Amino acid sequence: MILEFFVPFVMRTVLFMLLLINLAACDRESNGPGQEFADSKSGESGEPGESGKTMVGKLDISRRGTAMIDTPFQAPDGSTVQLSDFIGQPLLVNIWATWCGPCIVEMPMLDNLAAREKSRLKLLVVSQDIQGREKVLPFFEDRNFTELEPYIDPENGLSFGFGSGVMPTTVLYDAQGKEVWRVIGAMDWDGAKAAALLEETLAEN
Repeated sequence: MILEFFVPFVMRTVLFMLLLINLAACDRESNGPGQEFADSKSGESGEPGESGKTMVGKLDISRRGTAMIDTPFQAPDGSTVQLSDFIGQPLLVNIWATWCGPCIVEMPMLDNLAAREKSRLKLLVVSQDIQGREKVLPFFEDRNFTELEPYIDPENGLSFGFGSGVMPTTVLYDAQGKEVWRVIGAMDWDGAKAAALLEETLAEN
C-alpha cells in the first residue's frame, strides 16, 4: 500500500523538478541574451518577431533522418494519439507550456503558419503543462486561434523524447515520419527564414 503511493509521488516530484529546469531555461531565453538562431552552414542570425524581440531559437539538423518518437499524448477530444498517427504528410510539432513566455509569443505566428500551409502541412502544438486540460483549455478559450488545437501531454513524454531541455522546441518531420530539423527556442514563424526552411520539405510533397 505504501509502495503504491510512494512510486507515483516520486515520479511526480521528478517531473516537477524537470519542469522547473525547463522554466529556468525558458526564462533565460526570454530575458537574457539567448541563443543565436544559426544554421551550421550559413551562420546567419535570427529575425525580429512580432513581439519586437529577436526570435533566438537554434536550428539543429543533427538528428535528420531519425524516426519520430512514439509516445502517447491527448488529442483535443480527449482520445490518445501518437505522432505516427499523422504519418502521410509533413508534420510540425511544437512543445510549449502556458507558463513559458517565448512559447506564448510564438502561438499566433504558428496559427498563421498553420492557416497558410494547411494543404501541405499538419501542425501540432502540444502542451507540456502537468495540470493538463485544466490549464490549457482556458488558455485556448481566451485566444482566437483559427487553426491551432489543444493537444495535451501532461506526462511530458514529448519533452523527454525530444531531449532538448528547452521550451519551445519545434520539430519538423517529413511525410515518412523522419526528422528533418528542429528549432530549439523561439522563432519568427511569419518570417522568410522559416518559410525557406519549411519549403525544402513541403515542396517534395
